[in-house]
Amino acid sequence: MDLSLKMICDIPKVISHHYKEKAINWPMITYISIVHAVGLAGLFRVMNCSAETLIWAFILWPISGFGITVGVHRLWSHRSYEASFGLRFVLMLCNSIANQGSIFHWARDHRVHHKFSETDADPHNATRGFFFAHMGWLFVKKHPDVVKVGRELDFTDLLEDSLVMFQKKCDPWFALYMCFVFPAQIASHFWGEEFWNGFFVAGGLRYICVLHFTWLVNSAAHLFGDHPYDVMSYPSENPFVSLCSVGEGWHNWHHKYPFDYAASEFGISSQFNPSKLFIDTMALFGQVWDRKRGTAAWAMGRARRERDMANGIPLPKPAPRPWEVSKQKAKAQ
Repeated sequence: MDLSLKMICDIPKVISHHYKEKAINWPMITYISIVHAVGLAGLFRVMNCSAETLIWAFILWPISGFGITVGVHRLWSHRSYEASFGLRFVLMLCNSIANQGSIFHWARDHRVHHKFSETDADPHNATRGFFFAHMGWLFVKKHPDVVKVGRELDFTDLLEDSLVMFQKKCDPWFALYMCFVFPAQIASHFWGEEFWNGFFVAGGLRYICVLHFTWLVNSAAHLFGDHPYDVMSYPSENPFVSLCSVGEGWHNWHHKYPFDYAASEFGISSQFNPSKLFIDTMALFGQVWDRKRGTAAWAMGRARRERDMANGIPLPKPAPRPWEVSKQKAKAQ
């Protein structure tokens, strides 16, 4: 099911199927419905907010975004660089403002995603379509393969991290406070904004925007874009997703070289990647070290590809995606 009118029309049918299978995750559906209602309420309060509150809400986009990209993704999930305790503490707070589950659970699911990408063991398997990869995977119970491999992988490094365990023990109350209440308290205390304006706009509306920006990495960046580094994989280079997610849209490179702290071939001058710029800046101040890169591996891979092309060996072609097969069958009939 790709991003199309048919996908939208098929959603009731898919919901009916999962309902009959008793696979619907009702607590998550309830939670996501409530926070979207809070975000919608925030949209109607935007015109009542002061300029300072709107700027604060905008600033919280990269702050909470870095909690995902710089923190739980590149540091805790992939261990692509090392960071001081102070920076890790700040990133833990930023991640709590993002409120996308604890660092432990996010990193656990992400490692499973990379190891078993686009299979039944992938939590947000993109072969099941745009909606499932974007947010539908949260609405249903995990596939048994996801649960199985999640119990088999080693997460000792996360269990031994005191900041990760602190946040996990405080989950979800600490994250809910940091996501919704903390932004409102800052706005109320420092420039006299009405508390509920801060709660609904800098908290709720900003949260929903960043949530969907992150989800686009799982959906749009796995389905739309170029594949210059690995033509066989679903993940793609998607500039729009990178803009939304402060640098996470260069996904073909990232899945080819997941250990690369930049998650892109180039830096900010060529590819929008403020997350890399932030990590590099922290390195200048001695807060980050041991930054890993995949450029040497790509240089060898590109040389091999050029030799093959010179010898008349074409690039491999990926198999048609499930919905492409369905369209081909429909045309044949």
